[in-house]
Amino acid sequence: MYYSDGHCDFLYAMANEGADLMLPNGRQSVSYERMARGGVCLQLFAAWIDMGHRLGPVQQFLVMADAYERMLAACPELTPLTPDFDPASGRIATVLTIEGGEAVEGREELLRTAYRLGVRAMTLTWNTRNELANPALKRDRRGLTFLGKRIVREMGRLGMAVDVSHLNDAGIDDVLLEDVPVFASHSNARAECASPRALCDEHIREIARRGGTVGINFYHKQLTGTGSAGIPDVVRHALHILKVGGPECLAIGSDFDGMPQYPEGLKNPADLPNLGAALEKAGLTGKELEAACYKNLLRFMKRLCG
Repeated sequence: MYYSDGHCDFLYAMANEGADLMLPNGRQSVSYERMARGGVCLQLFAAWIDMGHRLGPVQQFLVMADAYERMLAACPELTPLTPDFDPASGRIATVLTIEGGEAVEGREELLRTAYRLGVRAMTLTWNTRNELANPALKRDRRGLTFLGKRIVREMGRLGMAVDVSHLNDAGIDDVLLEDVPVFASHSNARAECASPRALCDEHIREIARRGGTVGINFYHKQLTGTGSAGIPDVVRHALHILKVGGPECLAIGSDFDGMPQYPEGLKNPADLPNLGAALEKAGLTGKELEAACYKNLLRFMKRLCG
């Protein structure tokens, strides 16, 4: 079985904490060997914008875009995703994304530059309000700003996906009014855990109707709302999204290297087959299992990487 993962924070760790894809340190989760052992065929690498960082948002993005290119150069087994990519090639396809719209500072010129550097998806916020939108965790009822709507429309023109993870409900409503590719790289089901970072059924259903995917993340606070979580909690959210969004919606968005602790048995990409086995035990058929584990996200991202 192959696996596609819609979100990890390895690039931040590489740029700021000495993480190395080929020679992992004790703190990092993602490595080439672990991805290969876990059957990963597609990995989205996010450039997370840290608003507490000494560098400004644009500088941070450029540093991580450089880290992404250095990573590809150091590991020939990685290849930027193309429409003809075949998982049977034995290589791992990659896509550069942005987590935090601060990276473009409300400027369409900077968005287009990011696109030319390979970015194919962007969240409009992380956990703080910015010039584009309001984050889920602030419980702000305002939607996209005027600048936010302009950026979203330009993303649609370019063919860059709007990633609604971290966005508040009103912002998601506004995004869904636009003709843009939309998905949630790492979000869970609010019906299973009452986190504002999780998606309501209405949003899951509409993302699915538009051909997007919802990737389950592994962060315990968004799986259970408590101090711990396990694979059964990930499966519980997955089954709900499958029920609401249908078989072409469910995906994986681990958030590896973006949290201090992981569910037991899901600590790095080599453990993804443990999740696949649990989903199969929960009743997913062969085609449904393949779709959830890798085909849905791969299909969605190939649309953007022509």
